[in-house]
Amino acid sequence: MIVGPTGGGKTCNYKTLAHAMTALKEMEQFEKVNYHILNPKSILQGQLYGDFDPATTEWEDGILAKIIQKCAADESPEKHWVMFDGPVDAIWIENMNTVLDDNKKLCLNSGQIINLTAQMTMMFEVEDLAAASPATVSRCGMVYMEPGALGNEPLVKSWLQTCPPAFKTRKQLMPNLEALFGKYMFPMLKFMRKNCAEPVPTVDNNIVQSLMRILDCYFADYYESELQKVTPEMVEEFEGSVEPLFVFALAWSIGCTCTLEGREKFSQKLRTMMSDKVNFPAEGLVYDYMWNKTKKEWVIWTDTVPAYQVDSKLGYTEIVVPTFDSIRMQYVTALLLKEKKHVLCPGPTGTGKTVNIAMMLQNQMPEDYQYIPVTFSAQTSANQT
Repeated sequence: MIVGPTGGGKTCNYKTLAHAMTALKEMEQFEKVNYHILNPKSILQGQLYGDFDPATTEWEDGILAKIIQKCAADESPEKHWVMFDGPVDAIWIENMNTVLDDNKKLCLNSGQIINLTAQMTMMFEVEDLAAASPATVSRCGMVYMEPGALGNEPLVKSWLQTCPPAFKTRKQLMPNLEALFGKYMFPMLKFMRKNCAEPVPTVDNNIVQSLMRILDCYFADYYESELQKVTPEMVEEFEGSVEPLFVFALAWSIGCTCTLEGREKFSQKLRTMMSDKVNFPAEGLVYDYMWNKTKKEWVIWTDTVPAYQVDSKLGYTEIVVPTFDSIRMQYVTALLLKEKKHVLCPGPTGTGKTVNIAMMLQNQMPEDYQYIPVTFSAQTSANQT
């Protein structure tokens, strides 16, 4: 069992090990490794292990049963790792006890018993073992992986390698960009963790990656393609916007998961660290402005949209007046979506999440985007989805 919060490198770790063992298969103690990944919590128990069809009363094999049959039928010395990537649940994990002990047998309701071969290993990739019984835990080896042990430096270093190659034509651009992480990100992350409360808890690695995702959206114009050539002049012109954009991305990643009181503290602290290059307005919070790349200046959010006129054709319930919050939420969401980044918008009921997202999808997205609203609840099954 590989245990630990998200961002600790659990998936990368076992895939790297499998890759290394496969690469060393010429040596006698190593064999090629195949891994088979499934999420046991995303499907019903009958779909996992197998069940009798209520209409025909015939037995239908489940996903896990099929994977194990396929692996057990392989007579080669290749290794098979069956990877359960999802929360451990007291119900499905208890049925694994015969698989995990020395018998290594999967017993199904149909009466079929599948013997596991010596080449097969069951692995679990989980956040915690809150629902697992001592019977399960005592049958497995444990590897705990903590995101804090990995740290954020590897994320920064590997992300810097994905920046547009055109940036390397400017001697100081990449070193300056790397220096901004040391100057702003690491101290502000520490400050946020110590002084700000988060309504929805986050993991350091994830909000650091959120910062990189926002920067990726601005860097997208500087990757060469068949339709677009990047000139040194374009990069030179962009160089002056790197630090202000970094400050903007920092506010909307590391500084945006805290409460209003936390945002005020974050804004105050961030202002004390800004250099003259950022040229930030004296009034308001850092959340009140966006960086205009073409004008090279900070613009208050309400100036980024045309003056609002009420459409006389609309009914009273259809009128949506833009506010600071709705303008910036729609802007940041659309920015991420256009660059194919996933977006999560948490918040209490009645704060306008649905309305704002619907408005943004209707008015701000290019024509090649379509949306399908799906309502999820605790009762939604994989089949319905």
